[in-house]
Amino acid sequence: MKLDLYKTCKAEYVTPRKPAFVKTKPAQYLAISGTGLPGGPEFQDAIGALYNMAFTIKMARKFAGKDYTVCKLECRWENLRAPRDQWRYELMIRTPDFITAKDLKAAVAAKLESKGPLIKQVKLVRLNERGCVQMLHVGPYDKMGETQMQLEAFATANGKKGAGRPHEIYLSDPRRVAPAKLRTILRWPVK
Repeated sequence: MKLDLYKTCKAEYVTPRKPAFVKTKPAQYLAISGTGLPGGPEFQDAIGALYNMAFTIKMARKFAGKDYTVCKLECRWENLRAPRDQWRYELMIRTPDFITAKDLKAAVAAKLESKGPLIKQVKLVRLNERGCVQMLHVGPYDKMGETQMQLEAFATANGKKGAGRPHEIYLSDPRRVAPAKLRTILRWPVK
């Protein structure tokens, strides 16, 4: 049976239209970090490297008898007060806990020659955000600041303050969905 982390962790991926509190459990991710324009060439190359490793590992595990669904792209941001070309990002894909550093090393070795050295920057990370405020943003990415302000206002009104980096979970593929219909979960760890 194929493991689907969105189904097993359904409560963490709620998409309310208004801010709501959610509790998240520790989770493992394949991740790659960088600096630059959201959607810029380096950002796109990093996405390609991350997905390449995610699907290479998935297929190896499928043939070994442990199949799972590759999760949606997620991203945590840092340095957002700087010019956009200096924003720091950590692109992530949630991965089952049975994926190991050995799996990642084998995937890099299998693809290094054909996909280039960028895939060596993909790593396994653990994330434990715990309590978060989250809501669904519908619309273009450049309007997410308005939704983030709603999250901040809701957290403040409930006696909470930020305790981590803003986190986005991309539910839509911008290559196939019009900007006005893009669906993104915005999550912000709070304490």
